[in-house]
Amino acid sequence: MRMDIAALFPDICTAVLNASITGRAIKEGKAQLFCHQLREYTENRQKQTDGYPYGGGPGKVMFVQPIVSCYEHVLEELNPQAQGLPSGENSETVPPDNSLVRPHVILLTPSGKPYTQADAVRLSQKENLFIICGHYEGIDERASILLEAEEISIGDYVLTGGELAACVVADSILRLLPGVLSSPENYEEESFWNGLLEYPQYARPAEYRGMKVPEVLLSGDHEKIRKWRQEKSLEKTQRVRPDLLENHKKAPS
Repeated sequence: MRMDIAALFPDICTAVLNASITGRAIKEGKAQLFCHQLREYTENRQKQTDGYPYGGGPGKVMFVQPIVSCYEHVLEELNPQAQGLPSGENSETVPPDNSLVRPHVILLTPSGKPYTQADAVRLSQKENLFIICGHYEGIDERASILLEAEEISIGDYVLTGGELAACVVADSILRLLPGVLSSPENYEEESFWNGLLEYPQYARPAEYRGMKVPEVLLSGDHEKIRKWRQEKSLEKTQRVRPDLLENHKKAPS
């Protein structure tokens, strides 16, 4: 997978995603990560990326031109055989040629649809992703329309910018790529994979300050352990996220 992130503060994404498991995956060539500074794609002398919104109102809005130009730069890299791809303010639309390799575009915005584990699984199947980090009061709507962006929100709250959200989405996708984790079991029993929260986990010591690990986990009986974990998963989901349990009951078996 190739993942491109367009941002005003790309160093945030570089620092986070080049660490830990995702960093190892990138280093081993299981994924490619390119974090783009949107100011480098501006066409004004001041390298300005935002302005006051038409119609008035507080804050600034990110310009359409740097975002589309960044996307078209990535498009050229993905399609070195293609010549004369339009760029900048002279482009009315992105190239219509269906033979071009196009990244799937994600716009991170509080007004997007809620992001889920199912989305992470679906997006991990894509070969190329282009992630736009919103900022200020958001981006010019035309960028989202022109690039046919999938608008995603990581929660019902507002961040200073989309860089942290991009790290969340990117991490959730990259860890699902083949070979990134040692085994699919590492994520197939996690919260949300089957629509439920994960069961409680324990490690050494077997007793700490009077609190003992449940006997069933020490029994060596794999079937009993499986049933215990299933029961505890249902119990925790009912206690913490009953909304997930309702959806789990409705899902086809």
